[in-house]
Amino acid sequence: MTAWLIRKFVPNAAHTEDPEVRAAYGTLASIVGILVNLLLAGSKFMMGILSGSLAITADAANNLSDAAGSVVTLISVRLARKPVDLDHPFGHGRMEYLGSLAVGVLIVVMGVTLLRDAVLSILHPEALTISWVVIAVLALSVLGKGWLYLFYKKTGGDTKNSTLLAAAQDSRGDMLATGAVLVSLGVNAIFHLSIDGWIGLVVAFIVLKAGWGVCSETVNSLLGGRPDPEKIEQLKALLLAREGILGLHDLVLHDYGPGRCFASVHAEVDAGGNILDIHEMIDDAEREVGTIMKMPICIHMDPIVTGNEEANRVRDLLSHFLTALDPAISMHDFRMVPGESHTNLIFDCVLPVGYQQKEMVLNALNAHARAIDPTFRLVVMFDTDYT
Repeated sequence: MTAWLIRKFVPNAAHTEDPEVRAAYGTLASIVGILVNLLLAGSKFMMGILSGSLAITADAANNLSDAAGSVVTLISVRLARKPVDLDHPFGHGRMEYLGSLAVGVLIVVMGVTLLRDAVLSILHPEALTISWVVIAVLALSVLGKGWLYLFYKKTGGDTKNSTLLAAAQDSRGDMLATGAVLVSLGVNAIFHLSIDGWIGLVVAFIVLKAGWGVCSETVNSLLGGRPDPEKIEQLKALLLAREGILGLHDLVLHDYGPGRCFASVHAEVDAGGNILDIHEMIDDAEREVGTIMKMPICIHMDPIVTGNEEANRVRDLLSHFLTALDPAISMHDFRMVPGESHTNLIFDCVLPVGYQQKEMVLNALNAHARAIDPTFRLVVMFDTDYT
């Protein structure tokens, strides 16, 4: 069914990096989510009224909130497709993040409501009316949510859409919640023991957990969370494969929404090379990355001296020392500037985000440099590795 829907409603479905294809996936997933959740909510509300079960009614309300979330997702996907304009030169891609946040807030609000109703049911339990029709509807709901989980996982995974992946986790939680309701009805039928309120409490916590997960992940994206490691490695591989690029540093990804990423990086090149040839190679690299990764990139050229054997030897000694000190630390832009009484070693030292032992690293580097040659003096600029 999932494969058929994608073939039917998503043109060029294999080109998931294309913004139009991503939008088609998001539209399809949102509409399917709306229809399935409305169908489940309507049937469960009817069964909740017939049986008098708060847990079933709570589960129906959860499905209704999921349908509302799918509506918000659909609106945000359509708004994110708006082209760039004078006030938004990087487009409107972050509307998907705002849509995800709105979905998360809806889920949390519903969870709080269910929590209140569950507590009231525990304090004031009511008798349940159970029938095979009720049980059959709930069992079908588990199967429906199971399919929706796989559907969201497929469409969200193919397009790396965090909103759809969050919806997948929410659907999986709904499967567990409805399964818990079935357990409640079974216990009531066999042991004449009412645990309906307690099961409603479980459902409420499942909903709250899903809502919190969606909100925290979306806020992390809006605040500028860590970039996708796979995208970083792909970009590095494309650039380092080019003859003439000797190394990379200061790589930064600027996220303006799913499918709208911009990159900047410093590329080390031979200082003795022809600057026109190097510039042409860098231009070609920018075009290649932009075409393959659907991501504009700005590359800054950093010339480094490669023909000085003594400078290469000292650089390698310091680099190996840093790696042994901490594999997460690196260096770049190394230069040796001889003077009358001492030689300055000038370079940048790259530390991970939030590194707290900068002073220790500097002291250890100074000691190691003097051990190599007492006339060495360090001039170190500390950078941050944002990837």
